[in-house]
Amino acid sequence: MNKILFSAVLFVSTSYPVIVAADTLTQFFQKSKISGQVRSYYFSRLYGAASVPNQDSFAIGGLLNIKTAPFLGGFGVGVSFYTANDLGTHGYSPSTVDTTMMGLTPSLNALGQAYIQYAKPGNLLVRAGDQIINTPWMNNSDARILPATYQALFAQYSPLPGVKLEALREFRWKSRTSQNYYKDNLYYGTGYSGDPIYGGVQKLPSSAPQAQGTLAFGASTAMVGAKAQVWYYDFYHFSKMFYGSASYTLKTATGIDPFVGAQFVREWENNSLLNSRTGAQPVDNIMGNTVNGSAWGVQVGANFDIVPTILGKGQLTWSYNEIVPHVGAIGGGAVVSPYTIGYATDPLYTTSMIRGLVEMGPGDGWKVKWIQNILHKQFLWIAAFARYHTYYSGNSNDVYVDLTYFPGGMFKGFSIRDRMEVANGGLVHDAPLNPGNKTFVYNRVMLTYLF
Repeated sequence: MNKILFSAVLFVSTSYPVIVAADTLTQFFQKSKISGQVRSYYFSRLYGAASVPNQDSFAIGGLLNIKTAPFLGGFGVGVSFYTANDLGTHGYSPSTVDTTMMGLTPSLNALGQAYIQYAKPGNLLVRAGDQIINTPWMNNSDARILPATYQALFAQYSPLPGVKLEALREFRWKSRTSQNYYKDNLYYGTGYSGDPIYGGVQKLPSSAPQAQGTLAFGASTAMVGAKAQVWYYDFYHFSKMFYGSASYTLKTATGIDPFVGAQFVREWENNSLLNSRTGAQPVDNIMGNTVNGSAWGVQVGANFDIVPTILGKGQLTWSYNEIVPHVGAIGGGAVVSPYTIGYATDPLYTTSMIRGLVEMGPGDGWKVKWIQNILHKQFLWIAAFARYHTYYSGNSNDVYVDLTYFPGGMFKGFSIRDRMEVANGGLVHDAPLNPGNKTFVYNRVMLTYLF
């Protein structure tokens, strides 16, 4: 499908302008857009357990996006090429490579996006093909060299200002370490149907049926300091999910604007492929024959801008989440999330850089987070502390620090970012993170240039 669509994209983008007047052809190319990024990432995993070798990974890569000007009243096409290379740094010791960066392959080259769309700005968007999707429980998980993308039909409609209605039907996806699109997700193992997927949480046997994709509908609104969204997902043969969130910010004109938020998740499915009768491995060491998940969360905090000449805008939040246990359910009531589990990119307030309650199962957690712009947004500082208490994965905590430098001026578009998280605690079955109940340190140095 993607090869056929790519051919159509090339045909439309190259053939249509030829049949119009020369001045129109010039305008067409002038209004078309080329953008992208160059990325250089170095990740290191430091394990406190002497029996576990430390891991690291380096890669340099880029994303090139080409989007045509509108034609025929609103049609357009887009193509994105993704590439990454380890420059020979991975060597010949797989046990010491952080495979979540780009797997074990020395290079990745992918046609990440190839779509055709129809758009009426501010009102309607319909897109078909390989594309980035940005919804709470299906997103691009863009913390590696390559983002995750989806082969899907997507539509967005705004009947009123501040109101959006969205729908999507996803058929296949390309993970952060894959070169092609596959009918699987993060519950499938590395090598399933030839997919070199890394970073997920393998639960399904190699004989498991292919994933049949996802159907989703969403609605959101934003007005007068209030935001709200509701989503329904049908992850075919995995789970059905309802998700809702809402927040309100009180504008005080004092430099300190307090806000409050809440979120809710409800899941169910009687015929999930994660059902123990299908031969799937237990989720969180708990066998179950039905999906039955409930989660909720609250968040309070404030946006502030009290010393603009020195610090700039900032935010301080306290958050709480709970996944409610359910006896007899898969994972004892775990939230089933086919496209974020293992990636830690779900929308729960307390999710940390490397894990959250979705990865650890039923229990509760709280998190304090501080975001601060410094020196006219030349620096961005983020610090957080999260504490988790779970039924089947023990208790743990994560300390997070994150500093980004934006040089600006002649280096506009360039940034240097260092993210580090220190994980402590007794994850009973999560040996890759805290083997022997020892401290785990994950450091990510990321250089990015946007053009």
